Amino acid sequence: MTAASRWPAALWLVRHGQSAGNVALEAAHAAGHDRIKLEMRDADVPLSAQGLVQAQALGTWFANLPVHQRPEVVLASPYRRAWETAEAIRAAGGLAGAATALCEDERLREREFGVLDRLTTSGVAELFPDQAEARRLLGKFYHRPPGGESWCDVILRLRSALDTLSLHHAGKRVLIIGHQVVVLCLRYPRFRRQVDLHGFHVRAHGFKTLPSIGQVGHALAPRASCSAQSLGGGTCGRHGAPACPAILVKPEPPWALCARPRDRRRGRPR
Repeated sequence: MTAASRWPAALWLVRHGQSAGNVALEAAHAAGHDRIKLEMRDADVPLSAQGLVQAQALGTWFANLPVHQRPEVVLASPYRRAWETAEAIRAAGGLAGAATALCEDERLREREFGVLDRLTTSGVAELFPDQAEARRLLGKFYHRPPGGESWCDVILRLRSALDTLSLHHAGKRVLIIGHQVVVLCLRYPRFRRQVDLHGFHVRAHGFKTLPSIGQVGHALAPRASCSAQSLGGGTCGRHGAPACPAILVKPEPPWALCARPRDRRRGRPR
């Protein structure tokens, strides 16, 4: 079996639609508050009304594809906003069949923020100046807040998820629904890349950016806007706002399950 045959035939990486947490964060920043006003666990934060429209629009976009091109395997973060996005896509007829199961995978969850949870940038600087300085020195790729995760920690658990794709979903069309950090960190080990480890900016090759949730929403639900974060590059042509694209990964040998390609002659990283 070749390396390419051990990889999904197609892989979509999708960030959840706008959440109530995204709305609360924007409000906290606008008001200059130190804390984000949320009365629930991060895992329980639902989609906003706009986020639901965005998810339904993406489901309709998938539904317009031929059945043999739609996702047949769905892996989703157990967090409510990601799960609601997956349910909306299925309800819109966006999967290969109505019986397509939605599989929870805790490795696709949001990054753990530890003591910095629900704090704005100004809140971190005010309440945890030592952590603000540590993040400035280390960069967010390596900085791990007390009780939380660094981006490296997230990548470690996602390498295991990539291994699951290779072992159990080879040759299938797979849809992954997670969070911004999940999409970015899955791209980090999977592709040839140029990475600024201080600011953690990723430029990946070997993927195709599909219409964003926001862009699809303009055609199918004109009141939907493009407030979601930019994950794969590109902007919404209507507003010039960052797009939140579904990313279609071209089938490639999953050599990136290792940190770096190995020198076959010496059996060690080169």
